[in-house]
Amino acid sequence: MITQQGRHAQEFDFFGPYLGPIGITLGLPVVCYLLYFSCGPEYCFSLKHPALPGLTSSTPIFSWRALGVYLGWLAFQVLLHLLLPGKHVQGVPLANGERLLYKFTGMQNLVVTLALVFGLGFATDVLNLGWVYDNYLPLFTASLIVSVLGSVALFAASHSPWRERPPLLAAGGDTGYHIYDFFIGRELNPRIGSLDLKEFCELIPGLIGWLVIDLACAHKQLQEQGSVSVPMALVCAFQGLYVWDALYHEPAILTTMDIVSDGFGFMLAFGDTSLVPFTYSLQARLLVSRGPMLGALSIAGLIALKGLGYATFRGSNSQKDQFRRDPGHASVAHLSSLPTERGTRLLTSGWWGLSRHPNYLGDWLMAWAWCLPTGSAAGLVPYYYVIYFAALLVHRAMRDDHACRLKYGKDWDKYCKLVRWRIIPFLY
Repeated sequence: MITQQGRHAQEFDFFGPYLGPIGITLGLPVVCYLLYFSCGPEYCFSLKHPALPGLTSSTPIFSWRALGVYLGWLAFQVLLHLLLPGKHVQGVPLANGERLLYKFTGMQNLVVTLALVFGLGFATDVLNLGWVYDNYLPLFTASLIVSVLGSVALFAASHSPWRERPPLLAAGGDTGYHIYDFFIGRELNPRIGSLDLKEFCELIPGLIGWLVIDLACAHKQLQEQGSVSVPMALVCAFQGLYVWDALYHEPAILTTMDIVSDGFGFMLAFGDTSLVPFTYSLQARLLVSRGPMLGALSIAGLIALKGLGYATFRGSNSQKDQFRRDPGHASVAHLSSLPTERGTRLLTSGWWGLSRHPNYLGDWLMAWAWCLPTGSAAGLVPYYYVIYFAALLVHRAMRDDHACRLKYGKDWDKYCKLVRWRIIPFLY
């Protein structure tokens, strides 16, 4: 799957090697800017108001202060990661037989960051969290600049002839098509000392940054209106649970496609550090100056939807992880499974008998739970996330199925006959 020098892949993801990588690299930042400009304090883009009200904002697209704050944020999270005690876990064996050692401090970084946000922001106003909301646009631009320059540096480093040992390259990122390799990521595990850049960026700065932006929006609403609205509280709580869950189960990332097979290029660098914090916080940003009045039934329904999504997401992921670690454990020993020629087994009952990706279904249900609190106050703009996420999950499911078909061969065909549905039982 991966060689020491990599290989020239014959298949391309994302409509590569040119159309998709160029379109996504140029198009996604434009989408992020459009999401910002599509809403102003009074109204959002719609058929009734076919304009971009945010264009009238006096906020600059770029500022040196925002760039400095963003770089300081990254440096702060790196410093916490290096200084705080953490859990050390070996990764899966690589093609060269090596197993890299990872240090996980996601929860520690989160706790320290939230303590500072609440202690210096909400309790004492030493930190002006409202500044983050006011400078949302230049902060995004700063993250875009850093992700682009970082991706260029990563790509150049993967070609450097002066390294002590040749880097381990991702099979799909060493195609010889430089635009595609830059986008998908050429080097599998770029590191600076003990800091694994891909694993660190995958979770810590983006996810924690997302939650900090949410809380900054809540603080801005508190400053302007004297209280935090119920929709804002629900969005912050729902998304906060999602961030906490990802960081609490941080070691589980070591078996994901992002870590095991994808290189670290623009796709992950921009997605993890720009797209996630600055578009996933869209609902909180829009709720600062608008939002529906939610009754008890609406609140209960939203909590139930979030609970169902989380139970599906966490239950299926935990079941799979437990089965991988110990198939004989009491919680999974009763589940039916399909033996494969590789010597492993594929679950065909429990959560994984409902569909091949029940965790994706849970993820999508949770996405609805944090979009619906906005109601119709901002039109369709806050529902961008469920539309984008549906496309992302369908594409990811297709990538997973393709990889598993290559990995398991005819056993995967047998499995697909037993578990027919990809994501949504009886529908897709």
